[in-house]
Amino acid sequence: MAIRNIREYGDEVLNKKCKEITEMTPRIKELIEDMLETMYEANGVGLAAPQVGILKRVVVIDVTGEDPYILINPRIVESSGEQTGQEGCLSVPGKSGQVTRPNYVKAVALDVNMRPFEIEGTELLARAICHELDHLDGHLYVEKVEGELLDVVYDEEEEE
Repeated sequence: MAIRNIREYGDEVLNKKCKEITEMTPRIKELIEDMLETMYEANGVGLAAPQVGILKRVVVIDVTGEDPYILINPRIVESSGEQTGQEGCLSVPGKSGQVTRPNYVKAVALDVNMRPFEIEGTELLARAICHELDHLDGHLYVEKVEGELLDVVYDEEEEE
């Protein structure tokens, strides 16, 4: 496993549509492992393959810190409700903005064994699914921001 460089806003790869994955290969498995490690290292809750420079339809999401979701060729099949809140992105470091998203989503995807499954989420998980799937079609949350992008100030972690 390796930590990959996260592409940042302005990088052309972030505006490109990703290709479907047709078979699980050792390279795709390695990509998924690297994406998980990269996401955790950056303290993110989600990461899409184009954020590490790979134009494949795969995202990893972990909003609980316990059991990550790996979604291959995901697509949203149902959504409802509305939530508005602050959103950030590992590809737009130091910024956040107010975005309105569905409060509930259901998506279908393939797992690492290329078996279909459904994922349903509300609130943060719904937001993360929408955010990460946008990346697969070349869109970033900054396109949806209501008002200004804000600077995010991170508290320095205290050493024990």
